[in-house]
Amino acid sequence: MPPPLFHPTLPVDATELMRVSEFEREQGSPPAQAAEVAAGTTRLSALNPSLLQDLTRSLPADGGALDILEALAAALRHRRALRLHLQLAYQVIPLTVWPDEREMQSPLSLVHWLALPLPELRLLRVEPAPRRAAPAPDGGPGGAEPAALTAPIGPLLWELALRGARAGLLREIDGVAAYRVAPGADLRAVDVAGLLGGTLADAVQGLRRQARPLREIAAWPGFDRERAIRLLNALYLHGALMISRGHPAALA
Repeated sequence: MPPPLFHPTLPVDATELMRVSEFEREQGSPPAQAAEVAAGTTRLSALNPSLLQDLTRSLPADGGALDILEALAAALRHRRALRLHLQLAYQVIPLTVWPDEREMQSPLSLVHWLALPLPELRLLRVEPAPRRAAPAPDGGPGGAEPAALTAPIGPLLWELALRGARAGLLREIDGVAAYRVAPGADLRAVDVAGLLGGTLADAVQGLRRQARPLREIAAWPGFDRERAIRLLNALYLHGALMISRGHPAALA
């Protein structure tokens, strides 16, 4: 039986997405190879040297694909607009990230992104985003490609951290530390999207009041070690996490 034309959870209009086989043929051309660095099973193409070094340090030891969260975290740290090519089943979904504007562009709407089986996404290639055009005459966002949809990236970052494949702390926040929500941290984007409630909201409020080590957060109601890690990753991706290596709570 031939493979399906699209993943069952993708919208019908996503049948315009490129097939993985077609994407691999295009990336295998000599010009693409000359401009790219092979990084395990992920291609890193024509990136800023410091960003490239950062991503290379994040590669898994087994030579597998670069983690999506690590790639997004590096884009945010370096404030570099990137295009990520993500595989889901037999298709490739391009995702362009604009860190300064906290926006993303994709053929899929944010609603469709949040409905995807996020643990199944695999990162195929990272490249600089195309130069963004000036705002449209009607005041709308500029730089959108045909059929591209623009949305705030906050809700997707939050859900990728909480529901994606990664269950370990991001490299930049790993180690002995105490964690706290930064004063004035703005989490309205995820709150408005209905993604911040219940025990997650309680944990965020607790971390606004006092720094806590991972082991204590993992013992809070509704939490275990993995859920605590995922929350810390989500807060870090939102620029909402303070990390103290020498805090008494971290060293106790």
